[in-house]
Amino acid sequence: MSKLPKIVKQFIKIPLSYKSASTMQSLPEELLNNNNKSICKVEDPQSVEIARNCLRSGRVIALPTDTVYGLACDANNEKAIQKLYNIKGRDFHKPVAICVKDLGDLRKYGEAEHLNDSLLGQLLPGPITIVIERSKHLSNPFLNPTTSKIGIRIPDFNFIQQLCSSFNEQPLALTSANRSSERSSLNIKEFEVLWPLLGAIFDAGQVGITEERRSASTVVDLATPGLFKIVREGVALKHTLEVLHAHGLKSLESTGV
Repeated sequence: MSKLPKIVKQFIKIPLSYKSASTMQSLPEELLNNNNKSICKVEDPQSVEIARNCLRSGRVIALPTDTVYGLACDANNEKAIQKLYNIKGRDFHKPVAICVKDLGDLRKYGEAEHLNDSLLGQLLPGPITIVIERSKHLSNPFLNPTTSKIGIRIPDFNFIQQLCSSFNEQPLALTSANRSSERSSLNIKEFEVLWPLLGAIFDAGQVGITEERRSASTVVDLATPGLFKIVREGVALKHTLEVLHAHGLKSLESTGV
């Protein structure tokens, strides 16, 4: 396991247990000062511009995806990633995914030469996270510092796709909008405790009709040519397995690798 940057170790020591706004005093001052509680409807013509400006200023925002609500920030902004982890109360050893606009960007930020467009095009866009080795274009040392891999998403949701296209400087770091170990959110009220820490909240109403959506995206590791490993079953397991098997990929578990 690689060593964590010194600042990451310092952030891990910060008290992170809180259940309501009254206990937020344990968070870093820079987070307490980021108390813009503006809520924007995604259908607002200015919503994408507002979100882009928040990301450019290093803020963390909440936004809908094709599964659950997520927390997002500029993936190559060191301070923004630290805020993201602290807001969520997430262990820095646990990786977060990135979100990109298309397969071209997936290939830019991940090493995907061994994956053909037919395979990727049948999986994405959609509720699937592809885990591959990261490329040199992900330069943030605070982004998943204990692994060389990166999970990449292209959600099938208009607002986040527009935002990724608009925010073309960097990919977005993306994780579910909830405190770590708590259930994921299908509407913005379910993560209301986090609102004071966010640059803005983008509301699309209820994103999932059934509780099944809380299981979020299916995560599959495709870093090894010809092989796959299901990291999280998620909402698209059946479709994912059908596509992988149709393309001749074999499970790491079945090969004993």
